[in-house]
Amino acid sequence: MLGVNNHGQTIVLACAFLSKETIESFIWMFEEFKKAMPGGEPKTIITDQDAAMTREISIAFPTTFHRLCIWHITSKFSVKLPHSVYKEYWLEFQKAIWDTDNKDEFDAKWNIVVTKAGLTDHPWLSSMFDLRESWVSTYARHFFAAGMSSSQRAEGSHGFFKQYISRRNLLMDFIIRFERALSHQRQKELVVDHVDAFEVTQCILPMPMNKQMATLYTRTMFEKFEQELIQSTTCFLELKTEDASKVVFNVNERKNWETRVVEVVYVKDSDHASCSCKRFEFVGIICKHILALFIRDQVEYMPDKYILKRWKKTAKSGLVSNANGNEIKDSADPGLLIKLSTMSRLVSDVVEDALMCEEGCELLLETLKSLRAKLKC
Repeated sequence: MLGVNNHGQTIVLACAFLSKETIESFIWMFEEFKKAMPGGEPKTIITDQDAAMTREISIAFPTTFHRLCIWHITSKFSVKLPHSVYKEYWLEFQKAIWDTDNKDEFDAKWNIVVTKAGLTDHPWLSSMFDLRESWVSTYARHFFAAGMSSSQRAEGSHGFFKQYISRRNLLMDFIIRFERALSHQRQKELVVDHVDAFEVTQCILPMPMNKQMATLYTRTMFEKFEQELIQSTTCFLELKTEDASKVVFNVNERKNWETRVVEVVYVKDSDHASCSCKRFEFVGIICKHILALFIRDQVEYMPDKYILKRWKKTAKSGLVSNANGNEIKDSADPGLLIKLSTMSRLVSDVVEDALMCEEGCELLLETLKSLRAKLKC
């Protein structure tokens, strides 16, 4: 199982060996995952269309939104549709899937292109339309998923681990190599932790809000925020309606030579703004449309409710407990953590080389004993 850290990096949350992809196997895996991750159910899980896994996710994680990988589904259009139909109408399907801002708009565009293509009775398309709440972006944007809509991070992670392991590895060899890969992955995370702790992030726009977010967000997430802030200057607000409780704006922006209009609603009593694009709900970073409203109203500093802790430099601060409820303490110095990671990776590589022959094992043992004696002096 993979997740995303506060730098936007892909990280391994858990790994399990399954002899068979059965309901019983998935039940065991999810229960073990819940024991290892006691912080509550995930907001979203993205998988392919595995029937057994789908059933068990709904049982093991009843409050989690189970999203089907949009990439796996859209890649099947070229296979499931007649070649001539796919060639002529795929672009229209794409626009319906990716470029709609609300459910009614998607349903209307989908039905139009299906009717034009003469595919109203197509079994696979009908089944995908019935499942649209599980994979179409406009139906799933209100669930937080760190901006992910597909399992392509998993595909990328598979490529990373294949540099270290193969199906020819024996079990013990696999474990050693897998730990080595994890060590490399963790070191990359420690490096960016170190950069965020000791290097000052440069701002493109000299605005109080931009400087505020540069001190709070990790460098990667701040860059995403700053892009939204830059693009907000090209958005134009038009008052739509106003009453005693709320104000509604149409926000116009130019995108790919087309004008896109989204709706921003400001609720007066709660002092809260929301946007129909649902970027904040889906990614966890405020969108350019709401930022355009803040700039118009001369809001200098981002309100705390729009700043998610999971993207902050301090996201990892707080208590972490083991299975017995005892606090797990970590080194507070990122520099020491990087040194620890570097030396651990080197030791892992040396051990792996030594295991290739008996002479290597004996040499390493003698060297380690000698080195330990010297370090104690």
